[in-house]
Amino acid sequence: MNAATLTLAVVLVTGTLGHARQAPNLVSEVRAAIAKRDFAEGERLIAAQRASAGVTPVVMEAISWLGRGALAAGQLDKAEGYAQQAYDLAQAALKTRGVDDEPRLPTALGASIEVLSQAGAKRGARSEAVAFLRGELDRWGGTSIARRIQKNLNLLSLDGMPAPALDLAEHLGPPPPALPALKGKVVILFFWAHWCGDCKTQAPVLAGLLERYGSQGLTVVAPTQRYGYAAGGKTAPAEYEKAYIDEIRRTVYAQLPAMPVPLSKANMERYGVSTTPTIVLIDRQGLVRLYNPGRMTEEALEPIVRRALDSAPR
Repeated sequence: MNAATLTLAVVLVTGTLGHARQAPNLVSEVRAAIAKRDFAEGERLIAAQRASAGVTPVVMEAISWLGRGALAAGQLDKAEGYAQQAYDLAQAALKTRGVDDEPRLPTALGASIEVLSQAGAKRGARSEAVAFLRGELDRWGGTSIARRIQKNLNLLSLDGMPAPALDLAEHLGPPPPALPALKGKVVILFFWAHWCGDCKTQAPVLAGLLERYGSQGLTVVAPTQRYGYAAGGKTAPAEYEKAYIDEIRRTVYAQLPAMPVPLSKANMERYGVSTTPTIVLIDRQGLVRLYNPGRMTEEALEPIVRRALDSAPR
């Protein structure tokens, strides 16, 4: 199992502690069963909940967690079965409500789409999985699950393709160059958020790589966006939040002072950033060689950087 796959498996099974504490008991209990790979116990818990309360969005989310857990465990038949069940239940529910009318339904639907596409790709049906994701993106564009679908589409189709252009109309720090102007260099796109703890942990890794390989052509560009709030989750107008993001850039990311920061929601949507950080590596020819939702260790990222630096004349 490579580092990116291991990271995905850990994320799928464990999620984040904060989310687990806030989830309804059923979801927490099902996730605990998944962590022990006890899918039968997860099924039992869900069946009991369905018997007492019917098919609720929480039940759908719990089923989708079984799909994610089975995918991470490499049990593709189980993963597809759970995901298809969650998908069908969500489609039935959507006959009487919108996808974003409450938070659990989009989670269940987005996860089921993710698992069905990833399981199909693992079976060798990558082109069919990509077509499925493109159809779902057309259907759910403009909803809360669009980025998640785009993320999975990028995971299956972006490797080896030209890097999508960045919106550079607004930025923090040094002026960011357009990606075509960076051909001949190896570029790490570091998608981050001002509230993201894992992003802060990623910063020293990037700073160390730049120190060692900057003279060989490595550079970092760090797109982010406004989220509508600042410190403590307090609602913030656009200019206030921009100033707050810049303060985070100058203090928390002080070890990366030359890092340009394009500020645009469009960039996050284009690259399907539903997870922060997301790391994208672009080679000297401007082609994507890594698309990784989630934090990466130095041990995982450095060999990929070195291969890209060595892959073509400077």
